Amino acid sequence: MKPNSKVLILTAKYGNGHVQVAKTLEEKCKELGFKKVIVCNLYSESFPVFSEITQYLYLKSFSIGKQFYRLFYYGVDKMYNKRLMNLYFIMGHKRLHQIVTSEQPDMIINTFPMIVVPEYRRKTGTVIPTFNVLTDFCLHRIWVHENIDKYYVATNHVKEKLLQLGIHPNRIKVTGIPIRKQFELEMDLNPIYHKYGLDPSKKTLLIMAGAHGVLKNVKELCQAFLSKNKQLQIVVVCGNNHPLKESLDSLGKNYPQQFKVLSYVERVDELYRIASCMITKPGGITLTEATAIGVPIVLYKPVPGQEKENAHFFENNQSALIINQIEDICEEVHNLLMNDQKLLNMKHNIKKLNVPHSADMIVQDMIKESAYIKDKQVMVGSVNY
Repeated sequence: MKPNSKVLILTAKYGNGHVQVAKTLEEKCKELGFKKVIVCNLYSESFPVFSEITQYLYLKSFSIGKQFYRLFYYGVDKMYNKRLMNLYFIMGHKRLHQIVTSEQPDMIINTFPMIVVPEYRRKTGTVIPTFNVLTDFCLHRIWVHENIDKYYVATNHVKEKLLQLGIHPNRIKVTGIPIRKQFELEMDLNPIYHKYGLDPSKKTLLIMAGAHGVLKNVKELCQAFLSKNKQLQIVVVCGNNHPLKESLDSLGKNYPQQFKVLSYVERVDELYRIASCMITKPGGITLTEATAIGVPIVLYKPVPGQEKENAHFFENNQSALIINQIEDICEEVHNLLMNDQKLLNMKHNIKKLNVPHSADMIVQDMIKESAYIKDKQVMVGSVNY
């Protein structure tokens, strides 16, 4: 298959990670000269109201619905069967058929587990090379289907899980998770310190507080951090959480040299580079970005499901600290920041998990695999003829 072909990228907005990976792969496909790249949020386009409601419930699961999401995540994993596949086939098959008919893509990339795609092949006989790009450091069975041609995964740990489910090793490639180019650049740190008004001689605690359910009582915790360590400077990124930013503005006025509060930051990689450690949620993309820069991670009370599984993977690899009690955060983070050797070890360990140039590796491999699948179809067709 030549790179000037058409590619269909399917994603879903349950968390920002799936969409972000889709965007990264879209940019890489365009860079490599694909004739057309179609990015589709299949469930939103098929069932907009249902999709909105379920996305809202997904976000709520990070605060008030943790046990519900735990039951859903692990329950679906255990109950995975043909009946469930039929349900997912119903969700989106009409819209998928419209796109396949009108656009005739040469390959399909899933950055969200779209069972409707491999089921579409099984039920219609239409063979389009189909690839799953897994966006976490764990495996859920909903990603797995006999009609997925290849899986691109973050680590050997995920590869082993797929092998245990009977997937042939030739259909799995460890590529890391695609992230934005900016995280793979080499940069001088001094201009970054100057840009954000920070002191290079002080430890910097980065708190990614805009994400849902990352941390409660952010203002009180920051106040405690600042009073406990006068040599510490804190940067809080609130994203689009405007009420949180407003509540923290007064703290910025009281500690102008030690405390910075920001809204959405386009070049957030700059803050990763100067962070001594970072408090964040264990989403697959955020963790991958941290591996690229090499920033030690603190994870507070991970939500049951993929984020908890991600957190345990990083903890087991001695690159993240999990804290489950809100009253322990201040002391444990302070102790970590004061332990230079532990920070250095965590930085080294998290960097070992990084797979550079993931997007390029994935798309180049997909081009080769698609060509092989197409050639195989031609050969089979010739034999049948």
